[in-house]
Amino acid sequence: MTQPRRILSIQPGQPATDGAGVRLNRVIGGPGLERFDPFLMLDEFSTENPDDYIAGFPPHPHRGFETITYMLEGRMRHEDHLGNVGLLGSGGVQWMTAARGIIHSEMPEQESGAMRGFQLWLNLPAKDKLGEPGYRDIAAADIPRVTTAGGVQAVVIAGQFDDGEIRQAGAVQRPHTEPQLFDLQLPAGARVAPRLADGQRVMLYVYEGELELPQAGAQPIAAGRLVRLSDAGTLQLASERGARVLLIAGTPLQQPIVQYGPFVMNSREEIEQALRDFRDGVLA
Repeated sequence: MTQPRRILSIQPGQPATDGAGVRLNRVIGGPGLERFDPFLMLDEFSTENPDDYIAGFPPHPHRGFETITYMLEGRMRHEDHLGNVGLLGSGGVQWMTAARGIIHSEMPEQESGAMRGFQLWLNLPAKDKLGEPGYRDIAAADIPRVTTAGGVQAVVIAGQFDDGEIRQAGAVQRPHTEPQLFDLQLPAGARVAPRLADGQRVMLYVYEGELELPQAGAQPIAAGRLVRLSDAGTLQLASERGARVLLIAGTPLQQPIVQYGPFVMNSREEIEQALRDFRDGVLA
């Protein structure tokens, strides 16, 4: 019989600022990134105070990875040196492949109201880190949504949702890291058992309500906690009171991770080259 995935850790996010002073909850980031491979960072932004977000993220560079921005509420404008312009609205996703280099800005298109969502950084294989950059803007209406027999709603951003009854491909499919990214809304009393491939690194970020993992025997997991699970086994999620959860899974690249701010490469020498290229205006 297949064993359930084990809980390896439960951790809270940490207050942080980025860009021109935007206040964030940094869920993944900093030392020990290998534990989360292929993911490099997860930031949550959630505020109704415009002072927390109005300064936005003025032009800045990236190299060596992908950024996925998922907006729950609010409006953010993307512009980059390639000429891409996108307006990220409620429920939408921006998927940017920095590869050899992108210089972009992300600025609020609102002066009041809630700004709420997530940004996830996904590593690239070494062979693709200096490849062609790219950008995709995905409207909420173009992201598949399904409701299970038990009433769980799933927004299938990437990968494939499969609970044994419903199979739904997400808006984005990526090779090598094979990311699975679902926004799951569990009503009170609901359960769901997403099927994920053994060997995939799996994390759950509870951002509303309380989540239970019946097979793991853990206490209810409160909002603001990241659960890191073992890389094989079954998974069952439940919530007595209701919950919203980001399910994040991907295939580890098992390669060195060397990060310096917005650059993520495989060696210190490659980081130094990225800094020289940015200084000399030839990053991209």
